[in-house]
Amino acid sequence: MSSNNAAIVLSNLSFTWPDGVPAIAGITGSFTAGRTGLVGSNGAGKSTLLRLIAGEIVPTSGAFSATGEVGYLSQSLTWHDSTTMADLLGIAPIVAAIRAVESGDVDERHFDTIGDDWDIESRADEQLRRVGFSAHDLDRSVSELSGGEVMLIAITGLRVRRLPITLLDEPSNNLDRAGKAMLADMLETWPGTLVVVSHDLDLLDLMDQTAELYDGHLTVFGGPYTEWKENLDRQQAAAVLASQAAENAVKAERRQRDEAESKLAKRARSAKTANENKRGSKILMNGLASRAENSAGKLRSGLDDRLDAARDAKAAAAARVRPDQRISLNLPDPQVPASRRIAELRGVNRSFAIQGPERIALVGPNGVGKTTLIETLLGLRSAEPGRASATLHTDRVGYLSQRLDGLDEGATALENIRLVAPGISDAQIRNQLGRLLIKGDNVNRPVSTLSGGERFRICLARLLLADPPAQLLVLDEPTNNLDVVSVHQLVDALNSYQGALVLISHDDRFLARLGLTVMLTLDAAGRLDEIAAGAGAGAGAGAA
Repeated sequence: MSSNNAAIVLSNLSFTWPDGVPAIAGITGSFTAGRTGLVGSNGAGKSTLLRLIAGEIVPTSGAFSATGEVGYLSQSLTWHDSTTMADLLGIAPIVAAIRAVESGDVDERHFDTIGDDWDIESRADEQLRRVGFSAHDLDRSVSELSGGEVMLIAITGLRVRRLPITLLDEPSNNLDRAGKAMLADMLETWPGTLVVVSHDLDLLDLMDQTAELYDGHLTVFGGPYTEWKENLDRQQAAAVLASQAAENAVKAERRQRDEAESKLAKRARSAKTANENKRGSKILMNGLASRAENSAGKLRSGLDDRLDAARDAKAAAAARVRPDQRISLNLPDPQVPASRRIAELRGVNRSFAIQGPERIALVGPNGVGKTTLIETLLGLRSAEPGRASATLHTDRVGYLSQRLDGLDEGATALENIRLVAPGISDAQIRNQLGRLLIKGDNVNRPVSTLSGGERFRICLARLLLADPPAQLLVLDEPTNNLDVVSVHQLVDALNSYQGALVLISHDDRFLARLGLTVMLTLDAAGRLDEIAAGAGAGAGAGAA
């Protein structure tokens, strides 16, 4: 990407955490005006990079520059009971100053606060109406809103403030399908420079370009995610072929080297025999031997140089091939026959039995009680009169909540798995963790020191490797805060599982890859309705 029209320029930017662990090292690159999706695996440093650009943390070394004020939305929003919508929008001081002036207070400080933003309330009203609110809600407490509504209003605030540069870190988290549609509507017309970190492929496909943080480098592709991924796949296919060709070249050079050594050895034996038989004068024979040795030395040197060059080419070609990130699990069969009743979900209108290894998706708008229904199923809360309820018919259940909790932070990955699978040997656990891409020293590191993707895979391993194996897995928004690679890995793992599955998710692409048996929609009245899995998750959004 040319830096001539760059809005953000990074120069050898590095950041190391206080405990000495590097987050990013020597990043150089730029972001231009327009919309850029920033991708990379968990632990690559995407969120750290956004925080550095936003000024939340200070670089350890290197520098960056931005052409204007930077607005930033973090993954985790915090607020208090006293926080108003105007506070969340980031315009409360301006609104308060305008109201003070309108009431007759002409203190110069109010005019300094207002600046050129006398129309801030009308601008806020215009943008808030796009997400179902208005300027009449500015004094409303944020505590009355859902998590998805809070996220949308925080993003709206960045739009209202008309900042030249905006950074969004996982903006679609906590959004239902309607919320995602509102977000997409905002992003399609976002002015200035926008950089978005997200695992949401639909959102990433709205971007003008795709930047990737990989192996300590920032590269930018001039197109949305799907085009970038297709281009990367082509590059990797070519890199694999080049690596194979380089490997074959090394084998060929090694074979020629061996054949040459065989010929030289044969000549040496013939020369020795001739010398022993004294077929020539001693001087002549010594001269011939000397010339033969010099010729053999030159030949060996030339062949060694060619073999070394082939090996260097092989190493360079292999370096362009990215390591395999596919999960390949060998899971025990949880023995769930088709006739086995696993659970029952009851709406106020009808009931649904989960029987055998069925795969059920539970969808619906935020706030209708999907998580409450799941917690009722698992016995984590009591059923409420007049609401949807559930009954469990097995005690072999694995649960992955939105918070990814349940790990012993001070224990290692190996120790965490041993707690749920005491009958499995350490060697077997290591083998299975390796198949989940947790390898080497990471197996023995405290969980608290691992990346988000590694922590997620350990949570997943606790579910999938439990002994005895779970007959039912329940996952609540499992793709929140996962990078794109980790979502692929989750799909691979779940498709290896042979038991029953219940998922809550707003991620249509994720659900479409899981071979669902049925989709159920829950509405605010507690009604459960069925949609054929083949109809697609989008249909679920309409029915909900």
